Amino acid sequence: MEILSQLGELFLQAAPTVVLVFLFYLFLRANFFPQIEQVLAERAARTEGARQAAEAARAASARKEADYQAALKQARAEIYAEQEAARRRVLEERARLIREARERGQQEIRSAKQRLLEEMAAARKELEAESAALAEQIVHVILGAEGTPPSPTRVR
Repeated sequence: MEILSQLGELFLQAAPTVVLVFLFYLFLRANFFPQIEQVLAERAARTEGARQAAEAARAASARKEADYQAALKQARAEIYAEQEAARRRVLEERARLIREARERGQQEIRSAKQRLLEEMAAARKELEAESAALAEQIVHVILGAEGTPPSPTRVR
């Protein structure tokens, strides 16, 4: 029984300490814990706010990047369209120049053919006139026409 009495004395000696710890706990709960809870809640709110701000900034950055990519794509499309229009203009100009050169060449060919036809007609007339004169000279030479000298025609 001695152990029980020693335990009883131990509890009696520990009672003031237990009361002091309980009072200290009540004091901390009333004065210190609410402030700590308030600071922790404020810290959590700030952390959540910063996380939301970072998320919003990330979303805005993604939108701006998408806008930039769209603007870049549109600018490239405009440049390609301008290049295509310039290429088409060059091809049309080249086709026009080729067409004009062909027309000039055809015109020169037509005028050269016309000149050749005119020269051939003139040469025929001249040949016909000379052939008649030559025929007359040949007749005089062959028949031996006495007293009629051959006519002085130039032979070319």
